[in-house]
Parts: sequence; structure tokens; C-alpha cells
Amino acid sequence: MSSNPPIRWGILGPGNIAKAFAGGVAHSRTGRLAAIATRDPRKPGLAEAFPGARIVEGYEALLRDPEVNAIYIATPHPSHAQWAIRAAEAGKHVLCEKPMGLTAFEADAMIHAARKAGTFLGEAFMYRLHPQTLKLVELVKSGVIGDIRMIKSSFGFAMPGFMPEHRLYSNELAGGGILDVGGYPVSMARLIAGAAAGQRFLEPDKVRGTAHLGKSGVDEWASAVLRFPNGIVAEVSCSISLNQDNVLRIFGTTGRIEVADFWFAGGKQGGTGLITIIRPGSDSEVVGVTESGWLYAFEVDAAGDAILAGKQEFAWPGMGWDDSVGNLTVLDKWRAAVRLEYEVEKAERRINTISGRKLGPNGTAIPKRQIPGLARPASVLALGFEDFRTFSSGSILLDAYYEAGGNVFDTAFVYGAGKTEALLGDWLRNRGVREQSIVIGKGAHTPVCYPDVIGKQLSQSLDRLKTDYVDIYFMHRDNPDVPVGEFVDAMDAEVKAGRIRGSFGGSNWTRERMDEAIAYADRNGKQRPGALSNNFSLAEMLEPIWPGCVTSSSDEWKAWLTARQMPNFAWSSQGRGFFTDRAGRDKRKNEELVRVWYSEKNFGRRDRAIELAARLGKSPIHVALAYVLAQPFPSIPLIGPRTLGELDDSLQALDISLSPDDLKWLDEGSHRPDR
Repeated sequence: MSSNPPIRWGILGPGNIAKAFAGGVAHSRTGRLAAIATRDPRKPGLAEAFPGARIVEGYEALLRDPEVNAIYIATPHPSHAQWAIRAAEAGKHVLCEKPMGLTAFEADAMIHAARKAGTFLGEAFMYRLHPQTLKLVELVKSGVIGDIRMIKSSFGFAMPGFMPEHRLYSNELAGGGILDVGGYPVSMARLIAGAAAGQRFLEPDKVRGTAHLGKSGVDEWASAVLRFPNGIVAEVSCSISLNQDNVLRIFGTTGRIEVADFWFAGGKQGGTGLITIIRPGSDSEVVGVTESGWLYAFEVDAAGDAILAGKQEFAWPGMGWDDSVGNLTVLDKWRAAVRLEYEVEKAERRINTISGRKLGPNGTAIPKRQIPGLARPASVLALGFEDFRTFSSGSILLDAYYEAGGNVFDTAFVYGAGKTEALLGDWLRNRGVREQSIVIGKGAHTPVCYPDVIGKQLSQSLDRLKTDYVDIYFMHRDNPDVPVGEFVDAMDAEVKAGRIRGSFGGSNWTRERMDEAIAYADRNGKQRPGALSNNFSLAEMLEPIWPGCVTSSSDEWKAWLTARQMPNFAWSSQGRGFFTDRAGRDKRKNEELVRVWYSEKNFGRRDRAIELAARLGKSPIHVALAYVLAQPFPSIPLIGPRTLGELDDSLQALDISLSPDDLKWLDEGSHRPDR
């Protein structure tokens, strides 16, 4: 036994997997079962199933229990994220039954909570901690079957008929095979592909999936093909109503390896696991891995060792945070391919935040300022989020941004073929915060950049957004072949109709066209364009990222914006990775970075941002964002975080106050101001 005091475990949820885990705790060297939480403490058999454990009524009570160090979450899938986040907030370490969350976005939110709390969080893929798995990896690395070319694996079983009340068939409980058991063959394929590449795991660059969705809408049997960057192809399948052979097969250039039911290793209560090596023209070789330890005890002790060492995630070959997120990313793509979105993920059901609470008030971490033309103060950072396609994923970031104080949301008619607008509309209605929010709409993108398109596209955008107006409207591109007055007339008409209730202007418009548009409006009694959305960054865009893009980062532009006090909602305000490019001037880096940002002038600005960041204890990207915020005209950066960690990272720029001398030094490298 360990010389350290045992980790006192509490189990949240008393199902069958909880019983298996309790057996693992009982046969571990680091843990002791202290309590089990249930919503029905009078349920028969609890004392017998969990000997020695106190029966606690309610999950919150377990989180408050001072005698419990760590929580094992054994509830159905949809509540994993909620209780893992709340446990971290309560200072408890967490081992969460797989899948960690319903999506990679949920898993990231759980990891974010653990990272902030300084607590352990692990995903309970018990086979990954068993010595048989490590032996399998060693065999692959040794080249015993040559170079790996293909992996085939299944995890499928047949329930006794359709059972709508069972969690595996329940849409309410995110049933089906992909989330329940599909993660096993996917995680193994990623592990083996990684071993072949000399890495801990490897992510596929292509995922193609299919499935049969049954009466309740969950996948009853499903298959996917994964292609990895090193050329390995994996075929994986799962099922809850179909028996499969459940043999892992790894094919190499000189033979193959087979392992039956790899997730059981030597058995739940110890035993010998068999790895069979088959080569053409020779007898099979069987490698036995004998272990007396209980299968679930390995994950208990791996978690216990990490906790006692002050680590926040599993050591390899356990599934660390990146591994868990990567695995769920594959499952997300598999589900997207078969259009499997559970009812519990949709806006009608997602009425609370990821922690299970109502949306909190609009906070103060992101300050607000008055922008000309807008009726309500606007947060100094605007949120762009076109990468999200489902409400369950996008709402995590939207909630966090709003609770931090953000209230400006950037959308466009073309983003995600309308899905971004629809997602935001669902969120605004679901959370009841339309009147506290500032919605940016954009339309008339090339090649349909004409005045008569504006009203038609705005009608569709408003339907998607589930509102009758936008606060700011930008033409997404300009069409110099059309007289500018026709565009002003079209947008002014929408102002008079009440469908634009703030400001309008151009995105990717030149100074000359803006001046012409303003002059036309003044001559003809129209509302004048009052805002821009052009690229603006400490790094000056050398050529357009996309056709038709316009940068406002030049000295001439800055003078124009300052003289007119023109608000600019700056896209790519952090140089799209230029200020995080650790390879410096390596021309072999990302083609876009080289083409758009690489110049001696920009590298000088980047070097000065690095220098200032070091003195401030920040990162260069924080300095780059602070530079945009500190301009002598209304400058509102559009940020596009994809995770809560990236959002929090962006907010660090708000701690930096740059003077006019700082701005000049960052721009030109003149005499460095004292700080």
C-alpha cells in the first residue's frame, strides 16, 4: 500500500459502472470508497453494492462532503459536464466515466474548469491504464509486424430487443453506440497510429462515418473510416443492437496483431490477456500479459498517483486532456456525418449553461463604451463565432462571453450557410438577452454585391436571428461598378423601416468609397454611413487574406479614422497567428502567414511586441490586441476564440494600458518609452 493517506473517493450515481469502479477502489493501493451519492437513498441494495460507503442524498451534498477528496462521475452522459465542472468548483478531483462530455466542446469546458481550480480531471478509459495496452504499443513500436498500414476494431453487442426506457436507447440520455462504446475503437486506433509515428497518439485528418438511426433516433449500429497523416487507415464500428466479433486487428507489412475484447485486457478481476501475432507462412505467436490486479483498480491508482503528485491529468498511456478532446472530436465528426444531434443538445432543451445554471448577469470583466450611433453601450471586444455549427457547442462560448461582460456579436449572411445566424438567434431567444445585446449583421458579399440584395438577405438574416432588427449592418464587400449612392439608399431604407436601428457602413471598403458615401448621404438627407469593419492590426496586411479584403492598418488609414472618429470593428485584429508564430521568419511556415504578414516592418513590430510582453508578464498576442484597443478612434476588435481558454487568454489584453508613446514605439520603433 502507498505510504500516503488514501484518496477518499465519492461516487456520483449508483449504476452498474459505479459498482465496477467501487470494486476497483477496493482493490487499489491508493484509494478508499468514502461515500456514494444518489437521488434515492432508500433504493434497495445500495449498502450491499457499495460496502462501507456512506449513502449521501443528492449530488450537491457529495460535493460539499469534507470527507471526500475525489469524485467518480457515473451518471448518464448528458450530465457529465455539469457535475465535473461543479466538482472542480468545489475543489474536488474528478474521474469521469467516458465519454468525458457529449462533445469535444463540453470536454474542453470541463478541462477549463479543472485547470482554473487546480484539480485533477481524467476520462475513465480503464483499458488505457492496463499493462496489456502498454505491451501492445511496445510491440507496434518494435516493428514486430513491420510498418502499420491498417487498423480494424469493433465494439458491438445486442441488447435484448428495443427497450425505449433503457439509457442506451434513450435519446434523452444521449444513447446509442457512438458515444457509449465507439470511443473505445477510436481511442485505440489513435493510440496505435500514434505509436507507429513515434507519438503518444495521432489525430486523423479525415473522418467518414455512417450509421443506422433507430426508432428513438439514436445510432443502433455505426461504422467510420479514419485516415491518419502517416497513411494509416482505421475502420471502426460499434453497435448496441448487433453482436460483432470485437477483435482488434492491426495490419502491418509483415503480419498482423489480433486482440479480442481489448478493453477487458486480462479480465475485470485480473488474469491473462492474450496478444496474438500472425505472420504469413509461420505459426502464430501468442504474447500473454498476466496481471492479478483488478481492471478498474489500474485507473483508480493512475488517478490517485496523479493527484498525490499534484498533477491535473493522467500520465500516458492514460488519456490526458488533449487525448480526450481529440477522441471526442472524432466522435463529433462521426455524429455530424450521420446527422445525429440529440434532443437534449438542441436549443429548446439547453436552457441552462454548461454548469447546469441559469445564465448569469452581463458582467464587468469586459468594459463597455459608447459607440456613436448605438443606443446602448457596447463591450470593447466583439465576438465572432462562425466556427460553431450546433447550439450545444456554440452556447458554451456565448454564455461565457456574455457573463464576462461581452454584448457585441458579429454575424454575416454567408457564415456557415446561415447556421451562425440561426445559432445566435436561438441563443438570444433562449437566454432572453436580445435587448441587452448588439447584433452585427453583414450581407451583399461578392459575387452578389448589389443594392437590391441587401433587403432580401437582411430578411433572411432576421428570420434566422429571430429578431426584427440588427443594431449594426455592414455591406460585406463593395462593388465599385455600382454608384455608391444606390448602396446608401438601400441601407437608409432599412433604417427607415426599423430593421437597422443603429449604424451601418462597409466591411472591406476603401476610404474613397466611404467618403463618397458620406457625402452622398449628406447631400440627399439620408443617414450617413457611420461605421467600418476593415482589417486592423499591429501587423499591416500586405495583401488580402481573401479577395476583396481591405486593411486599415496603414498610417494614412489611421489618420483618416482618427480625424473622423470612425468606429472600426477590426477583424483579424491579432494578425491571425502572426504574433504567436514561434518559427519567426521561417518561410516554410503557413502559406497565409508568409503571404499576408511577413515583412521586415511587421517583424520589427512583432519583435517589439515580444519585448513589451516580456516586461509586462504577458504574451505578444495580448500586446497586439491591446494595441488595437488603444487607438485614438473607436476601435472594437472582433475576437474569434474557439474555447473558453482562448477567451480567457484574450481578456488578458484588457490589463494592458498603452499610451500614445507606446503605440508610436510599437509602430515605428522610435525611442522606447519607460514603463
